[in-house]
This record gives sequence, structure tokens and C-alpha cells, in this order.
Amino acid sequence: MLILLPPSEGKTPARRGRPLDLSSLSFPELTPLRESVIDAVADVSAQPGATEVLGVSAGLVDQVLRNVDLRSAPTAAAVQVYSGVLYQALDHGSLDAAAKRRANRSIVVFSAMFGALRLTDRVPAYRVHVCARVPGVGVLDREWRAPLGAALDATVKPRELVVDCRSTTYAAMWRPTGERAERWVHVTVPGASHNAKHTRGLVTRELVQAEAPRTPGALAERLSGHFDVELIAPLRDGRPWTLAVREQVGGAGPRASAAAAAR
Repeated sequence: MLILLPPSEGKTPARRGRPLDLSSLSFPELTPLRESVIDAVADVSAQPGATEVLGVSAGLVDQVLRNVDLRSAPTAAAVQVYSGVLYQALDHGSLDAAAKRRANRSIVVFSAMFGALRLTDRVPAYRVHVCARVPGVGVLDREWRAPLGAALDATVKPRELVVDCRSTTYAAMWRPTGERAERWVHVTVPGASHNAKHTRGLVTRELVQAEAPRTPGALAERLSGHFDVELIAPLRDGRPWTLAVREQVGGAGPRASAAAAAR
């Protein structure tokens, strides 16, 4: 199983730690574009108007200024740097040893700066929007598509379950194709985005606490003990299954409604 997550807007800078070492990051085939993005973002961040170029609120100029020192700033594991709602719900630090190993092995985080990361990859805090048009590089989500395609197509085994908890903008960076799309499940959460992030974090936490389900139907069944779920089959080949997930309210019992059985 592969679980795809977005990063978080909220990031906690490391207070100490070794500087960024791109050669140590997962998916080394992404290194050339990582080099270009880091240098271009650092250059823009030192200039007037950087927040507008990088697609960041003007009130976050202090966070953008961190980008200037990306090469020398202290790093920490990505799961410690990403500190937003989803990662608070995942609560990686409280998982038992086996669940942590599953999380570290199965989760891939998509990043405007680094393309894709594992939870244990050491990175600095940074701030740039995934749809920013960075001078010298281009629109980030578009520029990442080709190298991410090569890297992740080689990582995902045909017919491996892919649980996609990404937001729309990050989902555009890479999509499973061919056989890889047959067990691709997009997790949706009706309601406000804040609640959606929290629920996706809880879904991820639940999935790493036991051995992975192998089919969309088994995924829905697994989650039905803790969430209200509805599984909808894709309308055509190459599209994901959709798994609508809601946190159960008022102690409601397990309830799962699968619109189609797993292939």
C-alpha cells in the first residue's frame, strides 16, 4: 500500500540539526529539479515582492525569508517539520514501533519544494505555493509532473493499493496510470477543508496501525469500524475509486456502504 499525502502549510523549523543534504533524500532521481527549485526560490525570497511571486500571503514574509537559507538551515524529519492539522491527527510520535515502520515505508508526501518525500527525509522549513511561477523554473506543480512520473511509476507496483489523501492541487503533480490506476482510491471528506485535513490524518493513522488492505473493497471494510464510508467505483478506466469518509458522530456504530466490490 502507498498512502499519498499533501504537505502542511504550517511548518515547525528545526532548532538544530545538520543542513540539507539532497543526496540523502528519497527519490534521488528528483535531485536535479530539487537543486533548481531550491536555488530559484532562495533567490526570489531575498527580493522585494517575494511573497506575491511565491503565492504566499504578505503577512507571512518572515516565513518566506527562511527560504533564503534553505541550504544552510537546520533540518528535521519531514514528519516533524510538517505540523498542520493532518499531521497533528496522524500523531506519528505516538504510534507504536510497528505502526511507525509502516508509516515510514508506505507514506509519500508531495512537496512544492522537493517533489516527493518520505516521512523520515530531513528537510528545512520552507514556504512556497505549489502553483507558484518561479523565475528560472516555471510553474512548480507542472514542472514536477515529468520527474515525479518517472520516480513514482517505478516505485508503485502494478495493482498495489494507492490511497490518495492529497488535495486537488497536489493530486495534479502525479496520478497513477495503467495497471497502477486499478487500485487507486481517492479519499474525499465532505465538509470544510479543516475537517477534511483532520479526517485524512485520522484515516492515515488507522491504516498504518495494521497490515495493509489489498483492494478498494477491503480498504472500505477496514475503515468502516471507525468511519462512515461510501465506496464508489470509477466511471471509466484510468480514474480513481472514490472513498467518501466521515467521522462517526455520537458514537454511531460501524457503517459502510460500498457502491461496488473491489476488482
